[in-house]
Amino acid sequence: MDMLIKIAFIVIGVIAGFLFGFFFRKYVIDSKLSSAEQKVDLLLNNAKKEAATLKKEILLEGKEEIQNLKMSAEEEINRQKFELKKKEDRLMNREDSIEKKAYYLEKKEHELNQRREELERKNKELDEVLEKEILRLEAIAELTKEEAKAILMKKIQDEAKYESAKELKNIEAKLKEEADVIAKKIISQSIQRCALEHVSETTVSVVNLPNDEMKGRIIGREGRNIRIFENLTGINIIVDDTPEAVILSSFDPVRREIARVTLENLIMDGRIHPARIEEMYEKASKIVNDEIKAEGEQAVFDAGISGINPGLIKVLGRLKYRTSYGQNVLQHSKEVAYIAGIIASELGVNVKKAKRAGLLHDIGKALTHDIEGSHAIIGAELAKRLNEDDEICHAIKAHHNEIEAETILDVIIQAADQISGGRPGARRETLESYVKRLESLERIATDFKGIEKAYAIQAGREIRVIVKPEEVDDDMSIVLARDIAKEIEKEMEYPGQIKVTVIRESRAVEYAK
Repeated sequence: MDMLIKIAFIVIGVIAGFLFGFFFRKYVIDSKLSSAEQKVDLLLNNAKKEAATLKKEILLEGKEEIQNLKMSAEEEINRQKFELKKKEDRLMNREDSIEKKAYYLEKKEHELNQRREELERKNKELDEVLEKEILRLEAIAELTKEEAKAILMKKIQDEAKYESAKELKNIEAKLKEEADVIAKKIISQSIQRCALEHVSETTVSVVNLPNDEMKGRIIGREGRNIRIFENLTGINIIVDDTPEAVILSSFDPVRREIARVTLENLIMDGRIHPARIEEMYEKASKIVNDEIKAEGEQAVFDAGISGINPGLIKVLGRLKYRTSYGQNVLQHSKEVAYIAGIIASELGVNVKKAKRAGLLHDIGKALTHDIEGSHAIIGAELAKRLNEDDEICHAIKAHHNEIEAETILDVIIQAADQISGGRPGARRETLESYVKRLESLERIATDFKGIEKAYAIQAGREIRVIVKPEEVDDDMSIVLARDIAKEIEKEMEYPGQIKVTVIRESRAVEYAK
């Protein structure tokens, strides 16, 4: 029962709510909606009025903007028209100017063509006149054009030579003031600081005997001893009328020294027979080889050099028994090393390298009996094979100008070699070669044009040339002296240097009667 009452209350509530909502919507909401529609209509009308007003304003502004743009466009068009007018006027003026220039150039071209034709005509006339004049001059002078040209060229050459001689004289005077002082100072210091003995060695070994009976014992029965001795040592024994002496002769100085030691030991021992000769020869070979090694080591020590190959030291020691123009080659090599070191120190060059090259420069002379060729080339090849520096090898090869000197070391070794070989008392030469050298000097000088007489003086170290004063003047005498010196360098070989003095003397002679 209660349940039905509750349901009835619920149904009545729902119906009452529905009725309330219906009436509320009908009277309240509809009244609000009609009020809203009125507001919307009002807003729409206001918006339409504002839009119409804005449209009118925008149209007015657009018309003004269009009017302004139209005016600015017209101004720009007018300005461009004005600029174009100006450019057109300028182009017209330029065209007029170009036409005037073209007219002027055509006129000039015409005038130039006329002048060219006139010049060609005149040149042709001048060529004809010149040819006629040349023929007339050739007929007058009795010379052709080529002969006259040759005479003129010779005259020009003579004048140029004369002018160059004057200039050369001035240059030489200026250079000598500086160069001679320095060169003389260096060379004089090198010579003064190198005081060595005069030459005393000879190329033939002489063995003194206690008596002349010893000559027979050396020869032996039927020449048996001397034959064994010569075959074993490879030298010749000369037994002549020289009292108490025999001569040992051989091209190989080491063999000659071994033979000398062998013979002296045999003489001291007193027993001379084939077996004893062989025994003494073996002992002498060992003694000489030991001495060669010791001399090589001593030379290296005296020169203050280190690091030389032992093979080179042994070959260097062999030079003790080699002479050149009577000068001991080992002594000469040490002297060259010393002088080269002095020159190098004066010039600021490596002193040790200069001494090394100076000591080894003549090492090829120890092998010239065994190998054919120049001792400079042989020595350089040997040094290179035994790991010497390339610069040292080049200096050895170049010290006699067999190849051209390239470095300052080459020149130092050449100078030191000439100083050592050319100093007074250093070398001897035979009378025949001495006379030939003097004759060659005088012959070279007299072969030149304008020479009256030539005299070789001071043992061939100076030549004085007397010229004909009417053919050679003072300036040309300088050129002549230089030419003679160059010819001497080209044709002759000599130690040291040769001074060429050209003398020009004019004499006026008259007799009082």
